[in-house]
Amino acid sequence: MLVDIFIPCFIDQIYPATAHNMVKVLEKVGCEIHYNPEQTCCGQPAFNGGHWDACKEVGQKFIKDFSNDRYIVAPSASCVGMVKNYYGEMFHNSALHNEFKQVQKNIYELSDFLVNVMHVSDLGAKLEGVATYHDSCAALREMNIKQEPRTLLAKVKGLELREMKDTDTCCGFGGTFSVKFDTIAVAMADNKVENAMATGADILISSDMSCLMHIEGFLKKQKNPMKVMHLADVLASGW
Repeated sequence: MLVDIFIPCFIDQIYPATAHNMVKVLEKVGCEIHYNPEQTCCGQPAFNGGHWDACKEVGQKFIKDFSNDRYIVAPSASCVGMVKNYYGEMFHNSALHNEFKQVQKNIYELSDFLVNVMHVSDLGAKLEGVATYHDSCAALREMNIKQEPRTLLAKVKGLELREMKDTDTCCGFGGTFSVKFDTIAVAMADNKVENAMATGADILISSDMSCLMHIEGFLKKQKNPMKVMHLADVLASGW
C-alpha cells in the first residue's frame, strides 16, 4: 500500500526522530511511503488565532499537496482533527469542495490508521518501563481516539501501562493558549504531571507531540526525571 505522510511543523523542526519512527512503523506493517517535500502546515495555528484568510491560503496548499486518492497518515491527532473537522468551514461549496472532501476522507492519525485500517496491534516493540498515557484533547474530543493507542501499547513487551487520574483533562498546551495564558497553562501542566507521577510511571506517552512538548518543558524546569515519548517512538523501540 502506497501511503502519503504529513509531518506537522513542530515535529519537522523540533522532533524529526518521531517522524522517522513513524515511517519505520508504517514500513514494518507493509506500507510504501511517499513524502511530498513541498508540504508545510495544515493551517491550525492561524485558524485558532482567528486569521482565517491566512489559514485558508495554507489550507489550499495542503489540499493541493495531497491531491491524490491515497491514505494520508500523520503523527498528530491535532492536525488531522483540523483537516477533518474544520476545513469544511473554509472550503464547503468552494472551487476546492471535492478536493477537500477527498483529503478529509483519506487523512488518519497514526494509531487510528494502524488499528482500524491496517488491523495491526502488535508491532513487535520492546520497551522496559512503567508508563502512563495522556489523552490529548484533539484525539479524544475531535477524533474519538481513545482505545487505539492503548491497544498498541498493550502489545509492547516489557511495558506496564498504568492509567492516571483525569487522563482526559487538558495538559494546558492548547496551541496559542499556552502563550496567551501561560500561568493557567503551567498550572494545568503541573496538575497533569502530578497525576502521572502518582501512578509510579517513569514514562508519559501520548499521540500528540504538541502536548508532550508542553509537558516536557514543565518537567525540565522542575528537574523532574520523568521521560515523555510519542507513541511512534514507543512502537519503533526494540527492533
